[in-house]
Amino acid sequence: MSIAIQIIGLIASLSLLVFVHELGHYTFARIFHTRVDKFYLFFNPGFSLLRAKKFDGKWHFSFFSAESPTSFDEHPESTEWGIGWLPLGGYCAINGMVDETTSADQLAAEVQPWEFRAKPAWQRLFIIIGGVLVNFIVGILIYIGIMFHWGKEYIPVENAKYGFHFSEAAQNAGFQNGDKVLLVNGQKPETLGDITMDMLLDNDVTVRVLRGSREVDVVVPDDFGKQVLAEGSSSFCIFDFPFVIDSIIPNHYADKAGLQKHDSLVAVNDSTMNSFFDFKAVFEQYKGKDLMLSYYRNDSLEKRVVHISDDGLIGVAPVYYDGFLDTKKVDYTFFEAIPAGAQYGFSVLGNYVKQFKLVFSKEGAKQMGGFGTIGGLFPKSWDWHSFWSITALLSLILAFMNFLPIPMLDGGYILFILIEMITRRKPSDKFIGYANYVGLAIVFALLIYANGMDIYRAFFK
Repeated sequence: MSIAIQIIGLIASLSLLVFVHELGHYTFARIFHTRVDKFYLFFNPGFSLLRAKKFDGKWHFSFFSAESPTSFDEHPESTEWGIGWLPLGGYCAINGMVDETTSADQLAAEVQPWEFRAKPAWQRLFIIIGGVLVNFIVGILIYIGIMFHWGKEYIPVENAKYGFHFSEAAQNAGFQNGDKVLLVNGQKPETLGDITMDMLLDNDVTVRVLRGSREVDVVVPDDFGKQVLAEGSSSFCIFDFPFVIDSIIPNHYADKAGLQKHDSLVAVNDSTMNSFFDFKAVFEQYKGKDLMLSYYRNDSLEKRVVHISDDGLIGVAPVYYDGFLDTKKVDYTFFEAIPAGAQYGFSVLGNYVKQFKLVFSKEGAKQMGGFGTIGGLFPKSWDWHSFWSITALLSLILAFMNFLPIPMLDGGYILFILIEMITRRKPSDKFIGYANYVGLAIVFALLIYANGMDIYRAFFK
């Protein structure tokens, strides 16, 4: 059921974003009196779940049809609206435009005034840019809505009283578990995201940490982002916290050993440990063996021998760091939420653009993912805050990705139109068609590779 919730979240989010993206193209096309032949949510190879068209003053519908009814074809001036059966996107077929739905050979020899190709370059530019523009606006509006409805709650870096736990790449760079981050390039970070983004994406980064009672400067290598990607860790820096049991699986090893909820683990085989992650590492090392665990229960120190499963687990769930560290909550009025949401959205987009350079590295290519990776972003139980946060992020990503100057994507058309506006020479429809074939091959290759990596990680890692 949890996977089904993630799939529903993925389809609902992408459906909304595809719809508003294509609606951006449609809106500008209609503003400039350009016909739109079809507007479809989801692709419809072979047949459509729904076809609808308004003519003669009323709406006409066709369900589960393989082709448009004859009456639909007799009214080409109206847009056919539809829902396909393949939930991998959608399209807006603009009359007189060479795209994935229409080749240059399918266009009439004589240009008609309602066609896309008949419009001046500046109007065509707005029609193409409409999808990217609407996705960007929608992303910002969602963040504004999130700020207004939920506000912003986070754990300030200064509240990390147990310090941070670092991945192997971070430890190789000079960090030690338990370090408390004070400054990043001389600036006091407010959130964990401030630390990670600066360290991953910027060069010449120096981090000042409090290690025990002394301050130490750690100089982060310029290729640190690639090192983190290469090790495949989900996070190179996370709030540290002690190991306190929150719940116990009945009849599992911890339950059989007599451990209880609220027990606070402090040692393994009389070796003192202060971090949940230290216990986790030891459990991984002693899979299938017995360990003596020391813990406090009601201020009394006790010991139990507990068997470690072959998966490195004892059958408990810990109280996570948010149960130990104080959060900061900021609420916004409607008018305060507007600049706060916009600023946050611009920050998210800026960080994503910075991260994009890592995709072209060997380490970044190995971490690429498709629909499985995107679906994994959604929680396994429905949560509206998470849904809208992820949808806002995907909306900004979709806007940026479509802006890339790759033929078939919006950015490719924008590039051709800008060249036309500068040189006063319009590329031929056949040239654009051939370029789209190249772009289509690139996009499909990326989709196959990204989703293939998802499959590989699911079955072989």
